[in-house]
Amino acid sequence: MKRFITAGAAALAVVTLTALAPGASAATPGAPAGKPSGKPSGKPSVQIRDGETQPVFSRADAVSQTVNIETTVDSDHDGKRDTVQLRIMRPKETGQGLKVPTIMEPSPYWAGILDVPNHPVDIGGARGLAATRFQRNLADVFPGYYDNYFLPRGYAVADLDSLGTGGSTGCPTSGARNEQAGAKAAVDWLNGRARGWAPDGTPVRADWSTGNVGMIGQSYDGTLPNMAAASGVDGLKAIVPIAGISNWYDYYRDNGAVIAPGEYQGEDLDVLAKAVLTRQNPEVCKKVIDDIEAREDRDTGDYSAFWDERNYVKDARRVKAAVMVVHGLNDWNVKTEQSVRWWNALKEAGVPRKLWLHQANHATPFRWRIDEWLRQTHHWFDRYLYGVRNGIENEPKVDIQRPDGSWETAKDWPLPGTRTLPVSLNPGSAPGGQPGVLGTRPQGGAPQAFTDEGRTRTAEQLLTGEDKADPNRLAYLTGPLSAPLRVNGIPKADIRASLNGSSPYLTALLVDYGTDTRPTGARITTTDKVCYGQSVPGDEGCTLRQELATETAPYKIITRGWLDARNRTSISRSEPLTPGKTYSFRWDLQPTDYTVKAGHRLGVIILSTDYDYTLRYPAGTAVTLRPGASRVLLPIAPGGDTSLR
Repeated sequence: MKRFITAGAAALAVVTLTALAPGASAATPGAPAGKPSGKPSGKPSVQIRDGETQPVFSRADAVSQTVNIETTVDSDHDGKRDTVQLRIMRPKETGQGLKVPTIMEPSPYWAGILDVPNHPVDIGGARGLAATRFQRNLADVFPGYYDNYFLPRGYAVADLDSLGTGGSTGCPTSGARNEQAGAKAAVDWLNGRARGWAPDGTPVRADWSTGNVGMIGQSYDGTLPNMAAASGVDGLKAIVPIAGISNWYDYYRDNGAVIAPGEYQGEDLDVLAKAVLTRQNPEVCKKVIDDIEAREDRDTGDYSAFWDERNYVKDARRVKAAVMVVHGLNDWNVKTEQSVRWWNALKEAGVPRKLWLHQANHATPFRWRIDEWLRQTHHWFDRYLYGVRNGIENEPKVDIQRPDGSWETAKDWPLPGTRTLPVSLNPGSAPGGQPGVLGTRPQGGAPQAFTDEGRTRTAEQLLTGEDKADPNRLAYLTGPLSAPLRVNGIPKADIRASLNGSSPYLTALLVDYGTDTRPTGARITTTDKVCYGQSVPGDEGCTLRQELATETAPYKIITRGWLDARNRTSISRSEPLTPGKTYSFRWDLQPTDYTVKAGHRLGVIILSTDYDYTLRYPAGTAVTLRPGASRVLLPIAPGGDTSLR
């Protein structure tokens, strides 16, 4: 079945926007929808009806343009400023005096990726690069629809090659400030502040641009908008980072631990830089990438000035763009803390913001909530790039998808009224106290120990058989819950324990025990065709709707978190552990929004090595935990704490 997305109700009034000078504030389109700003001037113009720009321009007649833009950096050290390549498509009327804003997707992936081996993760084995290869599914990169949908509504759309990739020069550095300067330069050129040249070397200016720019993209393509916004560049008015990184340390490290993105064990900053090095003459970047490998420090995992350069959260107060943050609750590649910490920092900085939390993994909601996705992103860009007062900023700030596929809205996230509930890891009644009990009141007992075997047993293998003791982990469980328990926010582990052996890691898993059908994060493509924009030969402006994939299983890992115990006092400094000495360890788990159903049991599993994420030290480390003195701190939505009492 083919369906068409329509503009909605019949027009009540039309606002006509004529050309704006570069950098103009768009005061005219800021008039409330339904109140015409004046008589049409006869020039090509954007049409606004019911608070939305209308598809009055032809995608088929669009003008294409390629520009090489000068940046302010020389990352390849050749004595010349780097350039980034911007490929633009805009309404043909921009050649007749119409000025339009630009929606841009910056990316290192437009020219593809290279096959690069990852680092080894089994400590004590041979050094060098492992057989595991860097592989990314580019089919999962955000699908292109901007030209079909936004161009007819009066936008230029553009693809930007980040530094060291495609048609750009310079070197990729996995989030360093030179890459930020590359994304910023594109905004500067669209505002007349940077030089640009056509492929034949002819100087070219963006005389068709209003100077207002939006950015959107997923993964690295969502990270570059965060980077550009954190630079404080004038003219970047709105961004939609989807599963974007806000702090590269937390992508490849966590609480001092060397951590892999989900499914990419052994990947690190240098591997990623090599994989996207698709510029001409790539050999000029060898020393730059060798320096990345030397400084990333896979031995200690400590935070340093090298990593601080790649932390944009601390620059949230520089952001001038409105930010619509989007993330999957089942995303273990770019983990949820990347968006949540960015979201929290933007709140403190007073930045206009929205948040979508969905049930997929590393993906964009476009294909399974297409109507609402287009409405909100359309209104977001109309509001901040054209100044249309469509009320998007007054709508609920948060959209959250529930496991059954339904959506709800909220004023904020975590939900207002959420409070922290300490839950103790207490001994059980069986000999040795395992499995233990989760309770709201601490109960002391004899120390409980396990021996690390995470080099050969995965977390999923270790969390099964939860009703029995296991020599390679500790388990703590509630009884069947009397009411649903919603955990929303950042859970924390607060553990009293000692370690004796080579592995410095502590891992905590929060688990929902109870057979149920739950979303896996994957999607299923249906036969329901939805047409969202104007068609051209080879691109019909349609897509097939997707649904969330589910599986029926006896448990689900709600969230997890890791600590390098040597970083117990600071992520910036490793301190040796005295074997057998008891310390206090506290660390964050990944943010989550998850409801454990009534009748299910909540579990906490304590491991050392997490096979799919941490480095893997030789087996045999003994971990001894003090029950009663150890606990987890759960952010519980209003009313949920009664289920644990």
